[in-house]
Amino acid sequence: MTIESHEDHCLKSCDGHLYIKKNWLGSIIFPFSTLLQQSEFSDQIDVLQRAQMFKNNCKAMFPNRRIVTTVFNDEGIQFLVTRYIKALNPPQQLLDLFLHDSNATLVLIARFVSLIPFVPDILDENEGVNVWMTSERCIGLATGNKEEHAILLCNFFLYFGKKASVLLGTSVLEGHVAYVLTQEAGEYLLWNPSTGQCHKQLDPFCPLQSVDCLFDDRNVWFNIQQNNTPMAVLFDTESFWKQLLPKSVQGTKAQSIQPEEIIYSDTDKSMVEELMYSIERTLRCKMMEWRPTHPTRWNRQCTSILRQILPKLELSTGSFVSSEEDSEFERLQEFYWVTGFPIQMPYTDVQSVIDAVYQTGIHCSEFPQTEFALAVYIHPYPSNILSVWVYPVSLVRHQ
Repeated sequence: MTIESHEDHCLKSCDGHLYIKKNWLGSIIFPFSTLLQQSEFSDQIDVLQRAQMFKNNCKAMFPNRRIVTTVFNDEGIQFLVTRYIKALNPPQQLLDLFLHDSNATLVLIARFVSLIPFVPDILDENEGVNVWMTSERCIGLATGNKEEHAILLCNFFLYFGKKASVLLGTSVLEGHVAYVLTQEAGEYLLWNPSTGQCHKQLDPFCPLQSVDCLFDDRNVWFNIQQNNTPMAVLFDTESFWKQLLPKSVQGTKAQSIQPEEIIYSDTDKSMVEELMYSIERTLRCKMMEWRPTHPTRWNRQCTSILRQILPKLELSTGSFVSSEEDSEFERLQEFYWVTGFPIQMPYTDVQSVIDAVYQTGIHCSEFPQTEFALAVYIHPYPSNILSVWVYPVSLVRHQ
C-alpha cells in the first residue's frame, strides 16, 4: 500500500513524501481437494460435450432411432446417463419371500417395480432436456417415468450380480419405452418394467418393436445395425454398436449419483385395510348408481369366494387358484352363468379404480334376476407402494 503524506517540517521545495506500508487484509486458501474437483469438473464438461457430439452423429445416421446420453437431475445438474446405474438393494421383504428360488425373486422384484405409479414424460428427449430422478427419489415419491422405472429395475438386478443394462426403444403398445436387458445362459431376456413381464429375445409376442440404444454404468451404445427389430438385433456391443466412450475411459467410471443403499419405509397396514374397505363400499355404491332403472342384488356367497381368491392371485402373479376355490366356483356355476374377471393395477387414487371397473361394463347386464358380487384386495409393499385387485362378477341364474 502506498501512502502520500504532507508534513509541516519539510522544506518549502518539498510537496510531500511517499511511504510504503503493509496492512493485513486477509487470505484465500485453496484446498488440494478443491483443485482436484475443479479438474474433475473440467473433465465432466468435456464428457458432456463429447456426449452431445455423439448424439448428433447417431441422429445423422438414423434420425428415427432413440438416443439419450445426458439428462438433468431434479436439481438441474446435467449428468451422463451411466451415472444413474449402480447396484441397489431391493426391499428385504421381497428377498425373504422366495429364499430358495432366485428366479421367482427376480419376477417378484420386476412386479414390485411395475407397481410404482407412472408419470408421463413432459419434456422432449430430442432437445436434451430430460429430467430423471435417482432410484431413491423414485421410491420415496412412489412415482417415476418409464426410464426411471427401467433404471430402478436394472439396479435391482445388478444387486444380484446379473449382467443388466437399460434398453431404449419403441413398443407397439406403448410408444417410447425403456426395457431392461439381461443375459441368462447365453440367452437374452427383455424385461418390461411397466408390466413386470419378461420376454425372450425371439419371443414373437414381445411388444418391443425396435432396439435403439443401450447404457449401463460403463458406457452408452447406439444400434447401427440396419435391422433394429428385437429378433434380428445382435447384442454384441463390440462389433455392431457405436459406443460413446472409448475402452480406455470405460475402466475409470465416474462416481454414481445413486445412494449407497435405499432405505424403505414401512407401510401402515391398518391404513391399507381401511382404504380397501372404503374402495369396496364406494364401488358398490357406484354400481348401483350405474344401474338407475334396475335393482342391484348382491350375492354374498360369491363375494366370500372372491375375497379368498384375490390374495392368492397377488402372490402367484395371477396364475394360480387353489382347488378349494375352484370347487366352490364350480358349485356356483351349477346354478348361475358367472361372468367376471380380476382387475389388477397400481394404486394411484380411488377414481382410477372406479374408472377401471366402469370400463368393464359388468354393471350393464339387463337380464332379469341378475346378481352381482364384488371384492377388493390391496396388497401392501414397502414405502406405500400398493397393488390393488378388484374382482367384479355378474351372476345370472339358469332358467
